[in-house]
Amino acid sequence: MPINLEKERLEILKRYRKLLRTAKPFLKDDDAKQIKKAFLISAEAHKEMRRKSGEPYIYHPLAVAQICVEEIGLGTTSIISALLHDVVEDTDTTLADIEKDFGPKIASIIDGLTKISGTFEYGTSQQAENFRKMLLTLSDDIRVILIKLADRLHNMRTLSSMAKEKQLKIASETIYLYAPLAHRLGLNAIKTELEDLGLKYTEPEAFKEIANKLTENKRNRESFVDHFIRPIKKSLDELHLHYTIKGRPKSIYSIYNKIKSSNTPFDKIYDLFAVRVVIDVPLEREKADCWEVYSIVTDHYRPNPSRLKDWVSTPKSNGYESLHTTVMSLPYGNDKEGRWVEVQIRTKRMDEIAEKGVAAHFKYKGTDTRTSQAFESWLSQVREALETNDKSQSAVELVDDIKNSLYHEEVFVFTPKGKLVVLQVGSTALDFAFEIHSEVGAKCIGAKVGGKLVPLSHKLSNGDQIEILTSSKQKPSEDWLRIVTTTKAKARIKDFIKEENKSHVIKGRDMIEHRLKILGYPSLTLEITNQLRAYYNVKDANDLFYRFGKGYIAIEQLKHWKSDKEMHERKQAEKAIQVPIVDNKSFTKEMKRVQHDRKDADILLIGEDMDKVDYTLAKCCNPISGDDVFGFVTINEGIKIHRTNCPNSPELLSRHGDRVIKAQWASQIAMSFVVDLVIRGIDRVGLVNDVTRVISDELKVNITALNIGVKDGLFEGRISLMIQDTDHLVALVGELERVAGVIEVAREE
Repeated sequence: MPINLEKERLEILKRYRKLLRTAKPFLKDDDAKQIKKAFLISAEAHKEMRRKSGEPYIYHPLAVAQICVEEIGLGTTSIISALLHDVVEDTDTTLADIEKDFGPKIASIIDGLTKISGTFEYGTSQQAENFRKMLLTLSDDIRVILIKLADRLHNMRTLSSMAKEKQLKIASETIYLYAPLAHRLGLNAIKTELEDLGLKYTEPEAFKEIANKLTENKRNRESFVDHFIRPIKKSLDELHLHYTIKGRPKSIYSIYNKIKSSNTPFDKIYDLFAVRVVIDVPLEREKADCWEVYSIVTDHYRPNPSRLKDWVSTPKSNGYESLHTTVMSLPYGNDKEGRWVEVQIRTKRMDEIAEKGVAAHFKYKGTDTRTSQAFESWLSQVREALETNDKSQSAVELVDDIKNSLYHEEVFVFTPKGKLVVLQVGSTALDFAFEIHSEVGAKCIGAKVGGKLVPLSHKLSNGDQIEILTSSKQKPSEDWLRIVTTTKAKARIKDFIKEENKSHVIKGRDMIEHRLKILGYPSLTLEITNQLRAYYNVKDANDLFYRFGKGYIAIEQLKHWKSDKEMHERKQAEKAIQVPIVDNKSFTKEMKRVQHDRKDADILLIGEDMDKVDYTLAKCCNPISGDDVFGFVTINEGIKIHRTNCPNSPELLSRHGDRVIKAQWASQIAMSFVVDLVIRGIDRVGLVNDVTRVISDELKVNITALNIGVKDGLFEGRISLMIQDTDHLVALVGELERVAGVIEVAREE
């Protein structure tokens, strides 16, 4: 299709003018002039570039800047940075050029948004290194992460034009890292959209099914909400409150998670939406009026006392404030009984902070000490954890630590003097001690909760008042890392034991080098170090040396490593693999060599390429012919084939995307695969016999293992079977579901 350059030019100007109109209310002095300058530089730098969709590349920075203003609420500095965020990475423009034109602040933000270039040590993760670089800018300017989230959101909105394997990698990374980050920064609307879009590409069938069902019952849902809120509206009108009230459906991703975690079909999930009441009242009346609305709601509907969440009195650490209650509705329509409905009560200010998070928080900064204190407390914790992070810690390990602190509920506890301390759920007395002060944590020997002595590992509950007991003789140990939950405590413990470990690291390295010389290796190279790391399953070189130096791994074990290494090399030689496959590029290069430039040489054909490439089916998800799959290049075990919905796939795709290769089943594959099925139902005499008869006699499927238990009239069985492909599996499941008493048959994840 021919490109209409004049039409594209007008469209670019239209989008640029829309950006200026949206930003106009807060522009000062020469802000508009600076934005125009950034736009022209970006347009010129990207003028020859196009996106995968065929559109001019400048559409992307314009869209990212629009999201920054319209959906996050950022200002001029962020608009300029968003417009220029790709020029250093993708064009000849340098950071020095940016600093000369726009100053050091914008140059610093763009540096944080620019991916690290160059080669990476095998076994490390380029994605994790880039994520670490971005996270470290929290210490300087949080706008780097907000612009990155806007960038990721636009990429997800336009992901349909990318190749399938790219879609899978980017969507998995989004769910694994970026949605939790948006959640922790209070960007609820962006978090929800990122999760839904991520699910759309990682589990397209499940996404489509839930979306269609939500559309189908939309009219019934709206009718129910109108009926439910009618009496509440009448009472609110009598109080002459300014308010909005509406029902909001839950996100597709949250519904999917509920279906998966509770094994509940869509039709049996009743809390598919929440009713939100937003009142517009002065700051000094917020708390009282929220509770008055709560009183009105519970006058009309019976509340569930265990489901009251008061984040108005004590905001979440990301600044979120709201009052949540769950009430029982009256029977309506075809419902013979009432259903539980979540009602959220908040003010207009609270609603803006809940949807726009960080940017809205800074807008209201100084007007509400509770919100400011909660958010600043969390932000300082993240900064501190990043700044004190052990420099020898791998990027993957750091990202995992931070990621684990992103999605969590909170527990509210108190010091002996009554000071409130907010920690993540699951935190222990030792976490609390490190939260008070690093030295208090390091000397902690126990604690008193409510006057009762408890161990370091005691998990804290809401309302606990804790007194820490210390001893000058106490010192941190590695076992403490298994006790604590918070990133701050982990970082502090690692700092304390780091010095002690140094001597063991030096000793271990010397021991390994000496023994390798005896075994015929002249020196301890980087390649050998990485092989030993993979063989002994340790995270980094220092950990490897430490384990040998401490005696956790006997030095005599190296002879076993040598014999296994030689056996593996012989096996590889037999398969004529001459180029070591360490990532996607080396895989494609080797396949082109052995396939003589076959058109689909970059795809591993499972069943045909066994004689050319060392690959195995991953045991964590047991893929079978017909499953959507991808290949993952491991450090020491060749290529593993995983299902795209494998529980480990988000982590693999997010952390090591360069080691993911395309794979598909050969068309004429003739293999049998072990599949584990879970069967649930109502017990009756002869049920097990009927199930095994259908499997063995009617379908001629071989059973390799069978375990069925019965409790309170219900049975649950796990059966391992030899299956040919997904069509064969679908037919088998269909037959089993027709057996009287069987309610559910599912492939075990």
